[in-house]
Amino acid sequence: MSHPPSITLRLACDSLVALGNATADGAVLFAKNSDRPERECQPLVQARRQAHAHGARLRCTYIEIPQVAETARLIGSKPYWGWGFEHGLNEHGVAIGNHTVFSKDPLPGVGLTGMDLVRLGLERSRSAEQAVDAIAALISAHGQGGSGYVDKDWPYHNSFLVADRRSAFVLETSDRRWAVRHIDDVGSVSNHLSIGSDWDALSDGAIEHAIAAGWWGEDRDERFDFAGAYRDTSVAPDVISSGRHHRTCAALERDKGTLSAAGLRRILRDHYGTPEPRRNCTPADPHYFSVCMHADPVGTTTASMIARIPPTPDEPLTYWASFGSPCIGVFIPLYIDADIPNALSRGGEQPSEDSPWWRFKHLLTVVERDWTRAPQVRAAFDAFEADIAGQIHVHRIDTQPATERAAFMQRTVNAALMRLGELIAELDAR
Repeated sequence: MSHPPSITLRLACDSLVALGNATADGAVLFAKNSDRPERECQPLVQARRQAHAHGARLRCTYIEIPQVAETARLIGSKPYWGWGFEHGLNEHGVAIGNHTVFSKDPLPGVGLTGMDLVRLGLERSRSAEQAVDAIAALISAHGQGGSGYVDKDWPYHNSFLVADRRSAFVLETSDRRWAVRHIDDVGSVSNHLSIGSDWDALSDGAIEHAIAAGWWGEDRDERFDFAGAYRDTSVAPDVISSGRHHRTCAALERDKGTLSAAGLRRILRDHYGTPEPRRNCTPADPHYFSVCMHADPVGTTTASMIARIPPTPDEPLTYWASFGSPCIGVFIPLYIDADIPNALSRGGEQPSEDSPWWRFKHLLTVVERDWTRAPQVRAAFDAFEADIAGQIHVHRIDTQPATERAAFMQRTVNAALMRLGELIAELDAR
């Protein structure tokens, strides 16, 4: 199939990771664009480390599961209606993002959503390897299922990119089956199964199931190809994710060894090198689906994150949050060990002036009326991000007590929202 028969799907998301051997300063960098329905508000959630009583139960989006004895402190980005996260970072330096993928397996019944699994992985792990094991065990025990959308009944399979200060993994799933691949330096994940014969671990029965279903020949001599057996392109053609995945992989390889948070911001904002999303092409063209997505109802980037995970626990973990489309947004530095401003957690189904997410959505709507305004917005927020980076360096924010970092975050959020309001007023007046 060369192009979608009708663009009614909702899927997207791209995650990237650069381990310390590929970055400029030796820190691990993790980034994700969450592509969701264009008016689905995605506020932040901050949870503190908590102890739970023996036998406690946990209600996820659709099902209840046993709770664990302790859950980690974390920050995550949550569609307003669900329990789980699109992406997040915990106090142990574990970062996780998920992505819709398409498999030949059906998804019977109701289980955990991919967003539930991101949050559970963050709550229950002290390392990337532990997070992978936790997610795999949860899938085996409870299955995936339940709609990933508030307004339609559409469950989906998931892949995950998981990283910590030393390692990173891709985990891809098909119902209760999965494959894992270790990342050596840089890696990127999009909306298709990508682990072929290069897997490092498989779930029990994954090969036997594929053989029984007729997706893999029992007498084949080559190593089992997970994506070759399980991947389905009949619902979501390759064109939707192939260009984005090639683009992110190429950018990571090009800058390997010098990658920085600024470099990852540029990748997350990419429209194939143009300020405006390309609309002079059809959905049969990969350029229609850029890393910074503007292709509703297939997907629109509604939240982004970049995590900096330093090589030792002596430095604080940083979570840069961007609301809405990163091409006209700003990445705000947040710290796991300090309390983030309450405003960042505001927002629901309907637009509200006290919600940063909805205010950035307003700015995007203004820019979409005339994309020649985009460079003005980008210049303003680039200057803002540079100024904040300078303040962090000059005032050595990373070495200050958590209370000082909390005050810095509040000042930064206030300043970002003030600049946002000024830009909206300036553009509305034109």
